[in-house]
Amino acid sequence: MKLNTLFLGLCGASALAFAAHAETITIATVNNGDMVRMQKLTDDFTAKNPDIQLEWVTLEENVLRERVTTDIATKGGQYDVMTIGTYEVPIWAKQQWLLPLDNLGADYDAADIIPAIAGGLSADGKLYAAPFYGESSFVMYRKDLMEKAGLTMPDAPTWDFIADAARKMTDRAADINGICLRGKAGWGENMAFLTAMSNSFGARWFDEKWQPQFDQPEWKKTLQFYVDLMKDAGPSGASSNGFNENLALFQQGKCGMWIDATVAASFVSNPKDSTVADKVGYALAPDTGLGKRGNWLWAWSLGIPAGTQKAEAAQKFVSWATGKGYLDLVASKEGWANVPPGTRTSLYNNPEYQKAAPFAKMTLDSINSADPTKPTVKPVPYVGVQFVAIPEFQGLGTTVGQLFSAALAGQSSVDDALAGAQTAAVREMTRAGYIK
Repeated sequence: MKLNTLFLGLCGASALAFAAHAETITIATVNNGDMVRMQKLTDDFTAKNPDIQLEWVTLEENVLRERVTTDIATKGGQYDVMTIGTYEVPIWAKQQWLLPLDNLGADYDAADIIPAIAGGLSADGKLYAAPFYGESSFVMYRKDLMEKAGLTMPDAPTWDFIADAARKMTDRAADINGICLRGKAGWGENMAFLTAMSNSFGARWFDEKWQPQFDQPEWKKTLQFYVDLMKDAGPSGASSNGFNENLALFQQGKCGMWIDATVAASFVSNPKDSTVADKVGYALAPDTGLGKRGNWLWAWSLGIPAGTQKAEAAQKFVSWATGKGYLDLVASKEGWANVPPGTRTSLYNNPEYQKAAPFAKMTLDSINSADPTKPTVKPVPYVGVQFVAIPEFQGLGTTVGQLFSAALAGQSSVDDALAGAQTAAVREMTRAGYIK
């Protein structure tokens, strides 16, 4: 009995010693489906790295952006790994707020990352964040409702076709909205959609001398078209709907069309979650014949703040979460259609993925067609498709997003919203020294 007690005591002491030795890294992430799935699969990581423990901070998109921006700018040190996007990475790398990812392991194969995605996460030839998933945007639609309306969705529709189809597919009595689009205020919420949409209407945030352009007819046409379409064919309370809210509506069969992130395709086509999984078709984002489509380019990625004291452990986690092995892990648990898309060339060359994911080619075509260096019809001094890659955009984009969301809610007119956006943009760009 004494020997048993001694043995148990030694085991308990060893466990305490191990717990004390294990390093805990804190990961800030967004509450999107792919990230939630990743958290459920991290036993695979901890089994391979028993000396590293994970602590998760999972936040809604707007809140995540605010928290991680504040933390890294103030050197708060709350997080060892941050989920950030294509907007933040080049700006933060220039500020030396991020560590270059130069220790991801010999088998990581960074060259396999899709060039359009890697380019947006690099600075001076170095990768500063690894993409967890990459995306553009496209049209997801109900094939049965399209047929019922007597229409056939083109592979490359115009906005006029989309508007006509949305109105014809709307059936308020059956709780079916012809179209669901983002309305929730935020530079990465409604303004991601509206900025990409405005590109296809010939609009731009700034001219070549950084003069704001919200007083120009292209923006009036964009915002009026959007507000009118949502009034006629969108869901009630649309000004509160972002990605996750519209995803739920579509999965519940309440949207005839949804124009949003290509990453949503695996969720709307998954019969476990979607009541319309077998009825979904896909098309490129719409245009107006001016040479630009309303699709964006984005990657939710994992970056490591320069102030972390746990860089080695953090890089091990980033390598695991964004490597080829993780795609295989998800495929083994959830099927190939549900692996995080848009990051690796090898995935799109994989016959199993091509067979399982009917949206694969349309996703890759959408990603490759977005050009951050030439996002608009007219010339601009900035880079970025659905954002302007300057530090001031984060605050300004949210301000403009609030004004446009209010117009959608009927709390202001389109003209007043645009006038407010112009005033705010002139004030901010003058304050920041872009214009005199």
